[in-house]
Amino acid sequence: MRSYARRRHAARAGRLRSAAVFVAALTALTACTGGEPGVGFSSPPPSEPSPSVASSASATPSPSPTRGRGLGPGPVTAQVETVVEGLAAPWGLAPLPDGTLLVSERDAARLLVVDPDAGTTTPVTGRGAEQLLDQTRPRGEGGLLGVAMDPASGDVVVYRTGPDDNAVLRGRLEGTVLGELATVVEGIPHAANHDGGAVAFGPDGHLYVATGDAAEPSNAPDLDSLGGKILRVTLDGEPVQGNPDPASPVWSYGHRNVQGLGWDAAGTMFASEFGSSTYDELNVIEAGQNYGWPEVEGPGGPQGTVDPVAWWPTSQASPSGLAVTADAVYLAALRGERLWRVPFAEPRSDAGAPAVAEPQSLLEGERGRLRAVVAREDGSLWVLTNNTDGRGAPREGDDRLMLVRLAPEGG
Repeated sequence: MRSYARRRHAARAGRLRSAAVFVAALTALTACTGGEPGVGFSSPPPSEPSPSVASSASATPSPSPTRGRGLGPGPVTAQVETVVEGLAAPWGLAPLPDGTLLVSERDAARLLVVDPDAGTTTPVTGRGAEQLLDQTRPRGEGGLLGVAMDPASGDVVVYRTGPDDNAVLRGRLEGTVLGELATVVEGIPHAANHDGGAVAFGPDGHLYVATGDAAEPSNAPDLDSLGGKILRVTLDGEPVQGNPDPASPVWSYGHRNVQGLGWDAAGTMFASEFGSSTYDELNVIEAGQNYGWPEVEGPGGPQGTVDPVAWWPTSQASPSGLAVTADAVYLAALRGERLWRVPFAEPRSDAGAPAVAEPQSLLEGERGRLRAVVAREDGSLWVLTNNTDGRGAPREGDDRLMLVRLAPEGG
């Protein structure tokens, strides 16, 4: 809802707090309570889901198509092919129906259509492109961030940092011409750091938006703020029927800085999250749940908060984009300069939180900072590097869009 941030009501906040407390009392993900430095993961046995708001038919995403054949939980090898070079601080990556890809460049505030077969990039033009250039205010981690295409309407959705806020906009893309943009959500807190930025359409057809705490940790648990949240809205920006509070776009809260969203074939939702100084996280997202920031990073949070299913020291990850295939969740790591693979343990159950096996580090130190990852139908991955964003060490040809093919180790 466009003016949500300007129309906060105590009654609405009270309803959402009541829903969150109710859900927290009924639902918790099973996770180990480690805490020693190093890579960690939780692998609970398959179990029946606990009662929660998300168990209602209107709130549970339907299963999505499985991508890839599934490689199992064992180690894999990665073969890399560069598709295009010379990208400037790329951030978002979205497949288009014709096989091309849409890339957002954060600081240039522009969209590019990439033809992977020809290895070419074409700047998007039109009224919408002009609006993005005029309205976007790149600063630190802010700028033109996430991008997605709605498979139902065909509209392109973008997340941008403006002079007063972060906002989600949408418009129709015809070839490489973007029509006038309409506001979906506005009033999201913005700052030089922790702007979130992921936008994705879930298997339920609705739009999910990941926001950061805008460098104000108190935003994350504050149900009156859109900062530090995952939102679920219609394409018009209204809260979706079945949200924890039907009058609010908030789907989950207690997040520091989520930049990756994805779903498995059973409709389980995953999110990648930046920690502060201890642990980065991979979380399974359920409606109405509190993911602990700023009280905790990693596992072992207080009662009423949800532990991650995998976590890493911040030096090894800083996870941004996320993709889910039949065999694993893949996370693009910035500071960690690698691609993390979190394989699903076998056997898997479609009920409850999925069990995961030990994470595997791929491409470690080979390509520098990695920003975005998108799964292809054959199980391979599109991956964006991010060495020209001011924090990396650019190499000749950076930044790049790469095709990463995976195979069982020794297979």
